[in-house]
Parts: sequence; structure tokens; C-alpha cells
Amino acid sequence: ALSVLSCFGASAKITLLKALETQLAVSFIDSMEEAAAEGVLDKIYGSYSFGHDRMQEAAYNIMRPEDRCLFHFKYGMALVACTIESNDDGMLFTATNQLNLGGPQAIKDAQHSALIANLNFTAGKKAMEMSDFRTAYNFFDN
Repeated sequence: ALSVLSCFGASAKITLLKALETQLAVSFIDSMEEAAAEGVLDKIYGSYSFGHDRMQEAAYNIMRPEDRCLFHFKYGMALVACTIESNDDGMLFTATNQLNLGGPQAIKDAQHSALIANLNFTAGKKAMEMSDFRTAYNFFDN
């Protein structure tokens, strides 16, 4: 559970994690609840977060680098389905970012490549509409 959270950075919204849990048909929220009860994670404002950045780094670095890209890709693809259902810009940004963190080595076929290019284009346009030009550039650059 900690490595799942670490793939999203220092914190992630519980709604996002529940959507991911549903899409992957895997249970990790209960483990996060236990970690929060033991003080390993903080649970505030509808998010789980690491109490210290070193804890997030340790949980992330436990994974082998070649596995990290596959996890990012897997999480991104799972969240794409949620993005389509919910039409949630935040979920679109998170899903696209996860796919981008997966990198080109995680892409196995041309369909995935085209999908990711389209998602980056859509996320970039939405970021521009919000006047977040740095984020838009990052999406367009992938």
C-alpha cells in the first residue's frame, strides 16, 4: 500500500485511491488505514500523505526502477477509465502524469502510444484553459 501511494508523490486523495482500487480489483485502502492508525501515514482533508518526504522516498525506492515504470503505467491506464467515466480534469491530469512517469519503455503497442499522445494533448489544452502554462508545456512535451 505504501508503494502504491509513493507512486503519486507525497500524498493522494482518498477518492483517487478508491477509484484505483476499484479499477484494479485490489485492496490497499485497509492497509493505508492501518498505516495511518500507526502513524506511518497522515490522513487529513480526504487524503493520505507521508509524514516525511524520506518515508515517501523509501517506499518508492523499495521498488526496482524497471518495475516503477510498469506500476506508473498500470495506475495511469486504470485511472484513464475513471477519467472517461467522471470527466474529472484532476483525474485526467493524474492519469496522464502516471502514464508519462511510466515512460516509453512501458508502452507495448502503437494503440497505447496514440492514446497517451491524445491524453497529453487533451490535458495540455485543459491546463492552458486554466492558465497553467508550465503544466500545459509539460503535457505537450511528452
